[in-house]
Amino acid sequence: MAIIETEAALHEAHRDNHTHRDVNGGWLRPAVFGAMDGLVSNLALMTGVAGGAVSHQTIVLSGLAGLSAGAFSMAAGEYTSVASQRELVEAELDVERRELRKHPKDEEAELAALYEARGVEPELARAVAEQLSRDPELALEIHAREELGIDPGDLPSPIVAAVSSFGSFALGALLPVLPYLLGATALWPAVLLALVGLFLCGAVVARVTARSWWFSGLRQLALGGAAAGVTYALGSFFGTAVG
Repeated sequence: MAIIETEAALHEAHRDNHTHRDVNGGWLRPAVFGAMDGLVSNLALMTGVAGGAVSHQTIVLSGLAGLSAGAFSMAAGEYTSVASQRELVEAELDVERRELRKHPKDEEAELAALYEARGVEPELARAVAEQLSRDPELALEIHAREELGIDPGDLPSPIVAAVSSFGSFALGALLPVLPYLLGATALWPAVLLALVGLFLCGAVVARVTARSWWFSGLRQLALGGAAAGVTYALGSFFGTAVG
């Protein structure tokens, strides 16, 4: 009984501790990177305009225009990209579906060969392939995973991708504009809030990487700050040259 209890305890410990980070990032990675993209691009745009010694109304207008243009561009690009990818996948699935219908035995032998290549004994591989091939939809799913590396039941949605890209980019791009909308007339509150946002985004990204939160946050802070500094310098140069 002690052995059984020990084995049960070990099994429970393994189950509780044997976990991994989400290496694909799930929804978190694209959302955070979308917000970071909006934050960096709009901060750089606004500091570049501010470097030209323009009024704060012009800076606000530039920030709002950058937010709108960037968010719609991101949404349109993401929708087109995901829709095209989904159409390609669906076309390949149709090809596989036709092959399963016209040449079921050949597809079954192909599946058995895949299992054999992975070390399954030939007789067992043929038996498993035969059993799985009895259900056409299950057979399609398995062939799609083995040959195409996709899950037919988990294809990305272009609408979800577009909406999430629009929202995350707009949220990030809003940060440097927000102080002006709340009454600020100087650039530094916008830069300060944007840099805090960059640090927080970098820290959140650390959840899907092996880096520490402070390293990831400081790295993103440095990159965003450098982009803002360079564009401000360029704005000052071209503002002086044009003026």
